[in-house]
Amino acid sequence: MTAFPFDSVMVANRGEIAARVLRTVKALGLRALLVAHRIDEGAPALMLADDVRWIDGPTPVAAFLDSQQIIAAAKDMGVGAIHPGYGFLSENADFARAVADAGMIFVGPTPAAIELMGDKVRARNFVAERGFPVAPSAIEDDDPATFVARARAVGAPLLIKPSAGGGGKGMRIVRDLATLDDEIVRARSEGQRYFGDGRLFVERYVERPRHIEVQVLGDAQGHVVHLFERECSLQRRFQKIVEEAPSPVLDDAERARICDAAAGIARAAGYVNAGTVEFIYGRGEFYFLEMNTRLQVEHPVTEAITGLDLVEQQLRIAAGLPLDFAQADVARTGHAIELRICAEDAGRDFAPTTGPVLKLTPPQGARFDVGVSEGGRVSAAFDPMIGKLIVHGTNRADALAKADAALGDLVLLGLKTNIAYLRRLIADPQVAAGDIHTGLIGEKVDIMPDPAPDDALLARLITLAAHHVPELVREAAEVPALHAAMGSWRN
Repeated sequence: MTAFPFDSVMVANRGEIAARVLRTVKALGLRALLVAHRIDEGAPALMLADDVRWIDGPTPVAAFLDSQQIIAAAKDMGVGAIHPGYGFLSENADFARAVADAGMIFVGPTPAAIELMGDKVRARNFVAERGFPVAPSAIEDDDPATFVARARAVGAPLLIKPSAGGGGKGMRIVRDLATLDDEIVRARSEGQRYFGDGRLFVERYVERPRHIEVQVLGDAQGHVVHLFERECSLQRRFQKIVEEAPSPVLDDAERARICDAAAGIARAAGYVNAGTVEFIYGRGEFYFLEMNTRLQVEHPVTEAITGLDLVEQQLRIAAGLPLDFAQADVARTGHAIELRICAEDAGRDFAPTTGPVLKLTPPQGARFDVGVSEGGRVSAAFDPMIGKLIVHGTNRADALAKADAALGDLVLLGLKTNIAYLRRLIADPQVAAGDIHTGLIGEKVDIMPDPAPDDALLARLITLAAHHVPELVREAAEVPALHAAMGSWRN
């Protein structure tokens, strides 16, 4: 058993990622601690935790952004290390510093690395200056007065992005330069609203691009390895819903180029812990997009093809231990696919939904990381992702078949979800062939709505539902009083 300099880890997060981290913490023999909001009472993470402290705020999200309250709770529990999960404070350099100042270990990169890569403009300049590929662009900070003119000079199509953000917030695609001024105003407003920072930059937009990212690990001794790539091109509104590893488009030479570039970027930044370097790929070329200084939602597909527990690696690195393997030791096996199970209605442009979880039965033969329990409720307080379904096959076709079977086996009743839509999506011939890009889902409007059931199926469903209504079953089974009075009489 590894000797850690801490005996407990608190997860400053919720939902499926909190439960996932706690499982590894417990498997390592460490105390598994958690902060939680009352809205999540009964959630799987709370059942796993050895101790829980309740946090509160004007909204549930605000509670998880209150670093002072979280650190106070951690001190009260005698926490040795804090794992931030993803989202919330996971990429907040001030929080990472505050954790260290409070005498605890932050399970993630250094505050300096978070600041470098969290500022998209600084990160892009850092990468470009070291000879790694970046797309032609114009950065507002270089000369605000000439920003619009320089953006026009890059030429359409353009992608406008907030300097301080990510996750698709504030991004705008400009195909007609006549609309550039208006789109800059909109993007600036969204950047200010979401990130408190209206600075922008623009870059050449690659039409029908693929989104390929590389998982990296770095230790405090200066060793950096990559764990191969993930294809994350199936997105709606710039947010991923299906991820897979390896990418179906890369050959061995391209894979080596993009993975070596990612490791080189992390090495140049002196990066420590787990991170993901993201690229836009098209026509055999790739450009640096951003680096996420945290664990990704889609990390399980990397775990599936490499056999590594990334949370365990994060904890080992946070403990100051060196990586116990070299790049040559990292092998990949088979093909893995992750499908994000979301409370949303694909037929209404993926509008979020809410409701009770009346029935929840995990699928057989698949990994299911879930953040809700049967009897719980999905609210509008957080992101609509409920959980993640992960399958591993001998090849991509096998993984797709297992994904479809697992989706068909998954039972989640009580509210509208995207489960049926995901089955239609992965069955689409273009998706099945691996001919995908970040705008594909928006083009497949015909498969978004659920098909209406035919009359025969509708009748069967109504009959089945009627047999599960106690009042109807009881009434159908009762013998009318007149007939009961006849006793056992026979004609």
